[in-house]
Amino acid sequence: MDKKEEDSLQGYRGEAQKTLQKYGVKVWSEVKITGKKRIFEGIVLPRSELGDDKHIVIKLPNGYDIGINIKDIETIEEKGYEPAAYKLPEKTFPKDEKKPNVTLLGTGGTVAARLDYRTGAVIPAFTPQELFTAVPELTDICNLETRTIYEIFSENMKPEHWQKIAEETAKEINKGTEGVIIAHGTDTMHYTASALTFMLKNLPVPVVMVGSQRSSDRPSSDAATNLISATLTAAKSDIAEVTICMHETTNDPTCLIHRGTRARKMHSSRRDTFRTIDDTPLAKVNPLTKQITPLRKDYNKRKKTNKKKKEEKKKEEKKKEERGEEEGREVIADTAFEEKTALIYTYPGIKKEIIEHLIDQNYKGIVIAGTGLGHTPETLIPTLERAIQQQNMTIVMTTQCLWGHIKMNVYDTGRKLLKIGVIPGANMLPETAYIKLGHILGHTQNKEEIKKLIQTNIAGEITKREKHKAYQILQN
Repeated sequence: MDKKEEDSLQGYRGEAQKTLQKYGVKVWSEVKITGKKRIFEGIVLPRSELGDDKHIVIKLPNGYDIGINIKDIETIEEKGYEPAAYKLPEKTFPKDEKKPNVTLLGTGGTVAARLDYRTGAVIPAFTPQELFTAVPELTDICNLETRTIYEIFSENMKPEHWQKIAEETAKEINKGTEGVIIAHGTDTMHYTASALTFMLKNLPVPVVMVGSQRSSDRPSSDAATNLISATLTAAKSDIAEVTICMHETTNDPTCLIHRGTRARKMHSSRRDTFRTIDDTPLAKVNPLTKQITPLRKDYNKRKKTNKKKKEEKKKEEKKKEERGEEEGREVIADTAFEEKTALIYTYPGIKKEIIEHLIDQNYKGIVIAGTGLGHTPETLIPTLERAIQQQNMTIVMTTQCLWGHIKMNVYDTGRKLLKIGVIPGANMLPETAYIKLGHILGHTQNKEEIKKLIQTNIAGEITKREKHKAYQILQN
């Protein structure tokens, strides 16, 4: 088989390859497959090299993929052929002076991805410009500027990425954008949302993180609904905070706006995976009616500036630039973060060597997702005491239960942990506490100051009490 024929049968081998050759069918052929029990119509898709040699995979007209066992195939008829384009055309976004200016920063993730049929993997393939091509409804909402910062999956995010995103977000806001959207993978979106919340100071406009659970080429994709809702939030809401905008239910009608420090991914694949834990979401968005309905009032409000003030500001900044003066910044990206900060879930039988390793590696802080009201096995207490007393390490306790406050003075183990200097983390989510501690340790090593800041509600990460029926609402 020559190279050209091999390329036309991408990934197929063995009996499956022979079957395609027998009927003169290539990858991306539109086919009609007559089976022993039924007839299938669709487009032949490439296979992964790791796939078996017993099935032909086609994309059905409804958008779903199906594998057909070659033993069940009686005939294959090619009805047409058109090679697939892995890249959408990029169009220039139309401008309208009457609409707000919004910036979309791409970092990767499924909202900015689609399936690579050659490997079977979801890959970062859409640029923000391509997203506009795929979701033209965005032109009805705002003037959208798009820029890609990263093209990575969120599981590969590191503190250095959070810092870069914070810096680029501040840069866009200080240039005058009226809202920022950040396209991001859902797996670690709540980590980045927390990081940006603590790093971005004096936000005057919304910063909205958005992702999707299903790639954009799937008929059940939530990408378009989420992106339209996030764009509405960035352009028209008065919430000047870092938020997450994702599906409210498994259906399409509405999305919820979650505070960045109280949200968490709660399901591996459902479209309504994000929940506000122990609190109420900030608002609801309907992308069809273009309505944003506040669900509470205690959030930071957008700082309104009229067009004349903006023009005057631009003139003043131009004068400063001509005089060689440094431009004053409205938003500060305070990106200090101590990377030697760890998050550990305790469990029955956990070994002290885990803590000892962190001590040996000169870690500065640990957030423990403890059991129940904030506990670890008593066997860890001597090691934790050494970490605190001898190594000057900061240990913060949260609960892996997620709902409810820790109460370390109720049981003996909790009281022992308090006595050695473990800091109660109230009802902070473990991930948020990890981000907050790393950010604090990036600024100070003073024990009293660290404890005070940990226990101070800075950005809605701590709530005084659990909302009535908050836990039951999640179950419904």
